[in-house]
Amino acid sequence: MTAPILQAREVSVTFDVSAGLFRGKRQLHAVRDVSFALRRGEALGIVGESGCGKSTLAMTLLNLLAPSHGEVLLDGTTLARLPQAVIARRIQPVFQDPYSSLNPARSVADAILQPLRIHRIGDHAGQRRRLERIMDMVGLPAVLSGNFPDQLSGGQRQRVAIARALIMQPEILVCDEPTSALDVSVQAQILNLLQDLRKELGLTYVFISHNLGVVEYVATRVVVMYLGRVIEEAPTARLFARPLHPYTVALLESVLTPDPELGLPVSASPGEYPNPLAVPSGCPFHPRCPRAMAQCRTLLPQERTLDDGRVACHLFDS
Repeated sequence: MTAPILQAREVSVTFDVSAGLFRGKRQLHAVRDVSFALRRGEALGIVGESGCGKSTLAMTLLNLLAPSHGEVLLDGTTLARLPQAVIARRIQPVFQDPYSSLNPARSVADAILQPLRIHRIGDHAGQRRRLERIMDMVGLPAVLSGNFPDQLSGGQRQRVAIARALIMQPEILVCDEPTSALDVSVQAQILNLLQDLRKELGLTYVFISHNLGVVEYVATRVVVMYLGRVIEEAPTARLFARPLHPYTVALLESVLTPDPELGLPVSASPGEYPNPLAVPSGCPFHPRCPRAMAQCRTLLPQERTLDDGRVACHLFDS
């Protein structure tokens, strides 16, 4: 088996946040002991409810946030030992909102070429050739190179963002909700584009989304997070066919189906998402879990390796 290109080892990210007037500060554990290994050509989907730590983890993988504990490794070398310029050439982000991720004062050509200019890659003629090639690759007509973001559709803006990420010829794309701000029909176009680019360029993806249908289409493996922890990881087909953790089951049962005869989905996890500043004792999911047992209230479950994946749940202790 090939060595992972990107690896997280017990990564934790903690913030000091205000507890209120005259109450000082409290610690918010946004990410807790997250580990995974990503091999070349894979697409790792990371899913979970809002506030589970997905975007914080993405910022850590890009080295835009330093982990409070643990480390992220790129080809076996911790990011903390690599210059940010080296990391930027190998790992690039595609952010959620194409409306805010592009400078309204920069033309399409300037936006896409900006990374090359910052890193002083190539001469003017070489940069223009690469611009033309990458615009064609992402489906942007050359005539749009002089346009500004307010003259583009949402889908075109996201294609510009993808082209800007690819102009550096990175090995890894970290896509944080890259289609959530787009119409459904445009989402499909962007997802198909990302799939084609992964195959054509041999890219490796970290794909973060709350949309399980999107993740099922894009990812080869899926990590499920809850309150900053990984509670299940498995190959995509197995996880969607036979989820193990009760929270994963609840997520899949909450997906809206286009079949009108099935009606609206009913979540298997009643109650609101807990306050990350007041994480329940034991298993953090136990207050919402329909299968909670006595030990779930006091003991944090340990990870178990099962069915080419892993799960952290007391149901699988034996």
